[in-house]
Formats: sequence, structure tokens, C-alpha cells
Amino acid sequence: MADITLPNIIQLANKWHISGDVLIDNANQILVESNAFLMDEDEIEIDFSEVEKVDTAAISLMLEWQRRAAASYCKVTFTHVPANLTSLAALYGVTEFIPLGA
Repeated sequence: MADITLPNIIQLANKWHISGDVLIDNANQILVESNAFLMDEDEIEIDFSEVEKVDTAAISLMLEWQRRAAASYCKVTFTHVPANLTSLAALYGVTEFIPLGA
């Protein structure tokens, strides 16, 4: 069995920080935890700088957060997205729906 780093997500003001692995086995946990975060700012940054492993579930999370932000009239930007996650987004043709920052 491969080593998996448990995910964590925290909110500091208008910035969400994700760490660990974002995989199909734990994506729902991350989503449930993030549902407690308010999107009451004009803009939210979701920082992936401490994310290690990802799979397609990370794309699903990003799209869900994008839908939630749009419903809250909030702009969301994803920053420090791992290269393999950017590649997955391109492979699935969803890069235009996922606002990537620096």
C-alpha cells in the first residue's frame, strides 16, 4: 500500500490552505470540511502549495468550489497548483473553468 499523507484544509481570512494528498479516497472529507468556510469575501484564494499527491478528485473539488463561489458572487483563484494537477485539468479540457493564479 502506498504512503498517503492525510489532507488538511484551513481558512485564514480569504485564503484557504490545503495540505497533504487530494485523492478520491479523501476528497469528500476535504469537501465536507470546506463547506464550513464562508465565501463572503469578494475573492477567495485556494492555495495548493502544500499538496503532495493528486488525482482526478482534485479537479472535481476545484470545479465544486468554483460553482459554490459563483453562487456566492465570489471570485475564486487557485494558486500554487501542482504541475500534475494542471496537466489533468488540460487532459480533461477544464482549464478554462478553473482560474489559475501564480
